[in-house]
Amino acid sequence: MFVSYKWLEDYVDLEGIKPAELAEKITRSGIEVEAVEYKGEGIKGVVVGHVIEREQHPNADKLNKCLVDIGEDAPVQIICGAPNVEKGQYVAVATVGAVLPGNFKIKKAKLRGEESHGMICSLQELGVESKLVPKEYAEGIFVFPNDVKPGDDALQALQLDDAVLELGLTPNRADALNMLGVAYEVAAILGRDIKLPDTAHDTSSEKAADYISVKIEDQEANPLYAAKIIKNVKIGPAPLWMQTRLMNAGIRPINNVVDITNFVLLEYGQPLHAFDYDRFGSKQVVVRKASDSEIIQTLDEQERTLSSKHLVITNGTKAHAVAGVMGGFESEVRDETTTILLEAAYFNGQTVRQASRDLGLRSESSTRFEKGLDPQRTKPAAERAAQLISMYAGGEVLSGTVEENHLEASMNVIHVSTERVNKVLGMSISKEDMIQIFNKLGFTVGESNDVLVVTVPSRRMDITIEEDLIEEVARLYGYDNIPSTLPATAGTVGGLTPYQVKRRKVRRFLEGAGLSQAITYSLTNQHKSTAFALHPAYETRLSLPMSEERSVLRQSLLPNLLDSVAYNLARQADSFGFYETGSVFLAEAEGAKPVEKEHVAGALTGLWHKNLWQGEKKAVDFYVAKGIAEGLFEKLGVSDQITYVQAEREGLHPGRTADVHLNGQVIGFVAALHPVVEKELDLKETYVFEFDLTDVMTSETKDMKYTAIPRFPAVTRDIALVVDQHISSGQLERVIYEAGGQLLTDLSVFDVYEGEHMEEGKKSVAFSLQYLNPEQTLTEEEVTAVHTKVLKALENTYQAVLRG
Repeated sequence: MFVSYKWLEDYVDLEGIKPAELAEKITRSGIEVEAVEYKGEGIKGVVVGHVIEREQHPNADKLNKCLVDIGEDAPVQIICGAPNVEKGQYVAVATVGAVLPGNFKIKKAKLRGEESHGMICSLQELGVESKLVPKEYAEGIFVFPNDVKPGDDALQALQLDDAVLELGLTPNRADALNMLGVAYEVAAILGRDIKLPDTAHDTSSEKAADYISVKIEDQEANPLYAAKIIKNVKIGPAPLWMQTRLMNAGIRPINNVVDITNFVLLEYGQPLHAFDYDRFGSKQVVVRKASDSEIIQTLDEQERTLSSKHLVITNGTKAHAVAGVMGGFESEVRDETTTILLEAAYFNGQTVRQASRDLGLRSESSTRFEKGLDPQRTKPAAERAAQLISMYAGGEVLSGTVEENHLEASMNVIHVSTERVNKVLGMSISKEDMIQIFNKLGFTVGESNDVLVVTVPSRRMDITIEEDLIEEVARLYGYDNIPSTLPATAGTVGGLTPYQVKRRKVRRFLEGAGLSQAITYSLTNQHKSTAFALHPAYETRLSLPMSEERSVLRQSLLPNLLDSVAYNLARQADSFGFYETGSVFLAEAEGAKPVEKEHVAGALTGLWHKNLWQGEKKAVDFYVAKGIAEGLFEKLGVSDQITYVQAEREGLHPGRTADVHLNGQVIGFVAALHPVVEKELDLKETYVFEFDLTDVMTSETKDMKYTAIPRFPAVTRDIALVVDQHISSGQLERVIYEAGGQLLTDLSVFDVYEGEHMEEGKKSVAFSLQYLNPEQTLTEEEVTAVHTKVLKALENTYQAVLRG
């Protein structure tokens, strides 16, 4: 909404309040002023000039030599190329030394041998947008009406000395989509009175009812329709002050009648429409739903195909307007129009929005119907328009208004106690101050048993409940006046919870490992919602999804994370890793509320190390992904509770998948994607992991203990064991650690062999064992005893024998 400061002064006394200061006050009260535009900023030296003489330039066919009175001692000669310049016109003249938009300075010049002392200006040259310039002046200079005199300030005459405030209105503040609504708001903010327009006008002895009747077939879509008849209208330009106000508000002037309907639209917020009565084609207005495939030619001369969902204004047979959206071309007001049928109606916003969307037509009128109108202003707006048409178009207003009215307009009555207001706001505002605030807003206030009974005018449709009134008190009292308090006592020290500390450790570790954080949608489609889920669960579907692609809550982070991998690969990124920490949603029964758990997942592809100057390249593989997981568990202090078990999961490579167990419970997996899945998603070889972060970070951990660097040497023994192929090295490790006791301080696998020289169904696994006693040097007998115990345990548990 564009608000002219000078126009606003017609309704509220703004003395002592500059535009920027007013903008600040409006913003602080709850309506954001996005910008303040000073229309003539940077322009100077532009005056009204009177063209005394005009003749053809002697040396140029397209130039004119003009003698112009600019209010000085003698007229000046100006060379002008505008095709519409004529003797007797009053024009805007940039004098020598003037500055125009873009810091364009006017100097004395000589054009084709003739001196030029200034420039006769078009509106575009004075900073007015081309789309707002009246059509008759679109290709030439602007011509003033005859009520100006040479030497007057042209910017003032064109209201380019105005400031325009751009309001960023939220959908609930439709009351401020008009000048009177903004005036009520500003008057309340400043504590000043509001001056409403006088709509009184003379009427003829003839009755409008003798010329027109009104019939509404769909009373729900159109509860009120009022019509006025105005005769002997003379179509011409609107007065200059009205044209300039419309241009400052972003509307192009057309003619006096159309401009008046647009002016009242901006003033009252009530859309109006003027039909040429003689072209309307009958003495009745019938408001009905359109027939399917009914055709209407709208004002933009386009034929529109209607449906039975659209409301139209007809003459009983033919549609002449799409209600609330746009009028018809056939009955538009033209230069020869003499009698006006003026429409003022209240249309259902949903019906107007349906037609506007279906037809691809959005207008100032449809916007206001969609957001909601004040039903009490419909008929006053018609009277205001009739008054202005009689004043500026010579119209003769017939007595009476023809209407059909089924509108039940009532005001909201809301009860609120001062105690409730102060409790919500944390303030101590007196009852008298609250009553004063409501009175400033134009609300009526009564009292009943220490409770304020507030009657809200119909223009404030956003005020419906007690909390709305509390908000009004807060914003008019001043948000800056609400006392600030700390959310905790002075002795309370803020900090992260242990869980939050661990979450930060997870993110920092993974980023330190070279992965980039990704954030993906929690909503996905039905197919992806259960893919890669750690545990089976029921799906959680939205009741009203925006699309099928975002209709189900995810049970795993990986599907959307893999979409990110595919997106980046498609854009020539070949080596990278992503991780995400986020929630998954697991329902334990059909239709049950899901349990929200936090997971961490990662996906890696391409090269992990690339040192080209050394000729070294290392691609991502299973052990890179597993190494990141191990480092993460080490960072969280749960590595001693973690085991890896070979597994098979849908969508993952059957030979490169390991379930991760925490104290015997599955909490995640590390794996390579199945080649079929990689092909479906157009991925290269990709490795992934996903863990239940909630379980990991809430698991009990032992306190960290530091040990001294050993002063005594360790003893290393290597063994190669022959075991059945199905036995994993992890199973053997657990037996070795248990049998080795405290002397066994380190253990690692350094070789696995299967094939030639090995019995069928068997494999060789080689371990390096390190024994150490921190208190003394180990003897050969001590090491042999422990080592023999280890070998015996392996033999008894898995029939493992030393390889010969």
